[in-house]
Amino acid sequence: MSSHRRPFWRFAPLLAWFVAALVLVPQARHVEETLDVSARILGSESACVERTLAERFESPFAQSAILVARGLPSPDTPGGEEALRTLVDALKKRPEVKGVFSHLDQPDPYFVGEGEGGTFVVVGLEAPDARVDRLLPGLRAATVGIRTTLRETFPDVTLRWTGEAAINHDLWQTSTDEAHAAERRALPITLLLLLIVFGSVVAASLPVAAGALSVALTLGLVALAAELWPLSILVVNVVSMLGLALGIDYALLTVTRFREARGAGASPRSAARDAARHAGGTVALSGVAVAIGFFALLLIPLRELRSAALGGLLVALVSVLVAVTLLPPILGWLGGRLEAGRLWSRRFSPDGRRWRAWARVVCARPWLVLLLTAPPVLLLAAQAGRLDPGIPTGPWHPPSMESARAIEDLRALGRGGVVQTLRVVLHLPETTTALESEGWEAQRRLESWLLSQPVVARVQSLRSVAGERADDLAYMALLPAAAKRPFVDGLGEAVLLEAVPREDADPAKLSELVRLLRAMDAAGASGLADTRIEVGGLPAFNTDYEDAVAGRLGLVVLLVVGATLLALFVAFRSVLVPLKAVALNLLAVSAAFGALVVVFQDGIGLSLLGLDAPLDGVFPIIPPLVFCTVFGLSMDYEVFLVARVAEARRSGLSEEDALAEGLARTGGVITSAAAIMIAVFASFALGEFVLMKMLGFTLAVAVFLDATIIRVAIGPALLRLAGRWNWWPGR
Repeated sequence: MSSHRRPFWRFAPLLAWFVAALVLVPQARHVEETLDVSARILGSESACVERTLAERFESPFAQSAILVARGLPSPDTPGGEEALRTLVDALKKRPEVKGVFSHLDQPDPYFVGEGEGGTFVVVGLEAPDARVDRLLPGLRAATVGIRTTLRETFPDVTLRWTGEAAINHDLWQTSTDEAHAAERRALPITLLLLLIVFGSVVAASLPVAAGALSVALTLGLVALAAELWPLSILVVNVVSMLGLALGIDYALLTVTRFREARGAGASPRSAARDAARHAGGTVALSGVAVAIGFFALLLIPLRELRSAALGGLLVALVSVLVAVTLLPPILGWLGGRLEAGRLWSRRFSPDGRRWRAWARVVCARPWLVLLLTAPPVLLLAAQAGRLDPGIPTGPWHPPSMESARAIEDLRALGRGGVVQTLRVVLHLPETTTALESEGWEAQRRLESWLLSQPVVARVQSLRSVAGERADDLAYMALLPAAAKRPFVDGLGEAVLLEAVPREDADPAKLSELVRLLRAMDAAGASGLADTRIEVGGLPAFNTDYEDAVAGRLGLVVLLVVGATLLALFVAFRSVLVPLKAVALNLLAVSAAFGALVVVFQDGIGLSLLGLDAPLDGVFPIIPPLVFCTVFGLSMDYEVFLVARVAEARRSGLSEEDALAEGLARTGGVITSAAAIMIAVFASFALGEFVLMKMLGFTLAVAVFLDATIIRVAIGPALLRLAGRWNWWPGR
């Protein structure tokens, strides 16, 4: 009976993978359509304000976009007013447009741009069955027709959309396009590197196929998860980047181990079992190290980071499973055909003579090796102390985005502050309503306080809409509900004041204003007891964003370091090996952050990455995302090396011989794997999306330093100096 069942069980893993691919790959093709780009801080005050405006105020502008018109006469002139009316009337006919607010509704000088002619229109949007940002393609298509009509009279007119909905749509589209473009850049380069490493077309193609399969299957799982939980579009970039890097690296290790066994005379099936047993354990431990970092990211209540964490966990799991359960049976079936398509006659040799010679140098002069290699890395790591984890204030959006060009149009009109509007909700006591004298006076006092702040240019409220008759409550009571609804909730128990910052307002000062408003005594500011203030808008969101990351970063670091120490202690039964590994990981992370500061904040070499000027911040999510990712990736090479040294030590070799054997066996694998990772990460660093540019650059630098200096020079030198104490208290 067993003779009949053996063939089935032999091919069962392949059958299981075929079924998984059949189910998940079609899901991966449409994963972007299920993902969200809008940032969310779970439980934040800014999110609460957004929800309050949508539900209680029923404002037509709770979700909105801004249409910027350039090349038109001033709306104060007859020609400009007529052009604006043509534009507004066309917008009001759109089914997704819930409201339009412009110079026609309120002849406010703020709608009249400075310098060249132009104006802007605030457009309230409604998408009952879809995300608001998905309305932008239809709106932009309609705008083309409006622009064609206006150009008959004003040939230089431009119409561009911006605001949260427009920016979100453009970032979603740009992020998706850049992920695919980076994959197209990375795959040919990695295939070429693998051809150099293996010299065989078939052997080189296997890791590339494994990486591509890991990405596709993980994106399929992400698509299924997105049906249950809202996930950020950032997960696509993370999965694409790490899936290629981890999938190819783990497959490279498995194929290398298989070829070693074949070079030693093992049969294909025996070599496949050897690869699954030895490489599988190393790959699994590396996957655990990567998973620890991404698991820790779940502690930060940001949708982007939790989405990245889920993507990282899934892609690490899938990459490990592909390398451990799918590749070995394929390798056993291929056997000698793995060498098909050989480009040169030299056969695979496991000697690693050059690495063995280098190991002898390290063993003979470990202090000299440390003296020559450690100072440059430490000098770069020292720059990490200047890292500014804030949102850049300059133009960091990809220039190809229409919404980014529209922001520049607003700045040219002297109205760039409208995008940074602060939304202040004043909750009145139950015994008072907004149009009663006490409630009205509370609004006036708070509005006056806001206007007294140096960073505030103007305040838009129900009082400002009323103009000269703002203190005539009888007149205010006669205003139609539509005029009052954007600034007063349905029961009159809460009012909205929109503080527009000055054009040159420092974002740090805006954050200070947000914190001041939240900490202040609302009763003292409004002159009315039992009042409460909530602050929303983009500056409040940015403040919540930075606080959410900063408040949990220390806990994330402690969790990652502690869990990694525990995992390595269990794996190697050693105290010193885990401590050394974590110390070297921290060195790699610090050096990578130092390079990020030198290039992106100081601007040294920044033009090579396609940016014109230094940035004054590196985004709050970059430090935790880089830390958790680099910590796991750096651990890969430590595990590769120490596992082979420990294996050689268990076989009876001396400390020096075991180190030489381990470095000879893994030095080539580490540098080859690192070259592939660098190629993948650099492919993402060459795109337009600055956040992914920073992430790709920092990861590439970390891997480069880790593989060229830390793991093949500093790490081996420390192993040599520790000697037999590396394995204490075990054997």
